[in-house]
Amino acid sequence: MTARIILSPAIAVKRPQAAGPVVVSVPHAGRIYPPEILAATRVDRAVLERLEDRWCDRIAAEANEAGATVVEALWARAVADCNRGEGQMAPGEVAPILRAQFAAPGRKERAGLGVVPTRLADCGPLWRRPIDRAALEWRLEQLHRPYHGALAAEIDAARQRFGFAILIDLHSMPTIPAGQAGHGARIIIGDRFGATAAESLVQAALDSAATLGEAALRNRPYAGGHIVRTHARPSEQVHAIQIEIDRSLYLTRERAPDPARVARLSRWFAQLVRDVGHRRPDADSLPEAAE
Repeated sequence: MTARIILSPAIAVKRPQAAGPVVVSVPHAGRIYPPEILAATRVDRAVLERLEDRWCDRIAAEANEAGATVVEALWARAVADCNRGEGQMAPGEVAPILRAQFAAPGRKERAGLGVVPTRLADCGPLWRRPIDRAALEWRLEQLHRPYHGALAAEIDAARQRFGFAILIDLHSMPTIPAGQAGHGARIIIGDRFGATAAESLVQAALDSAATLGEAALRNRPYAGGHIVRTHARPSEQVHAIQIEIDRSLYLTRERAPDPARVARLSRWFAQLVRDVGHRRPDADSLPEAAE
């Protein structure tokens, strides 16, 4: 099945010829660093690359063939984090004139992981100067807002056509360390503790993960971020889950994709798309999704 690909500088929307009700979001796998970003950083590009969900777009490579529309960020997460809201920053990370609008930061924002990533624990500030209004607006206008606009449009189109839509927000994660909630799990399915998806969809994702023979958990330590929280509307038949996949399942020690293991996960993910796309999440029947 040949996909029609629509490109903007920062995002790609890949629509299959016979699209189903599933929309896949890949917000953190972008590997393009615009010149403005490289000029503004005080660290090596390799440090910025640590923010990426490295190569997890390869896991979604067969999702088009399975009938999913795939929305991908092509620009790197260092530009803007599409899984954070526009108001998610710590006041100390921005220019003084902006601080009043970021008065209630959460744990991640205080750690420098807001809508603009600003710090990593072992290397200090990422940028030569605090984020000012011009820099913030440029990042939001070039990446964050177009990404969410494209995602909303594809979700609405699916819901209009099929009566329901399923959003799968795809991420990768570092191996969960011993002593942390979720240690031992290799796949985490997040639905914000039941707020963003019907139980049947979450269970289908957990059952699918079990076919890989990998330990899977629900919501801990990743319950789902801004994307599923913003776009899910279960009462209007828009259901959303976040999937986190341990990078050790598909990357080498050098953080390069291992072709055989990537292919295994890509086949699995495509099958998940097929499975959930043929069932309305709150229905007992199994209607065909595609005409």
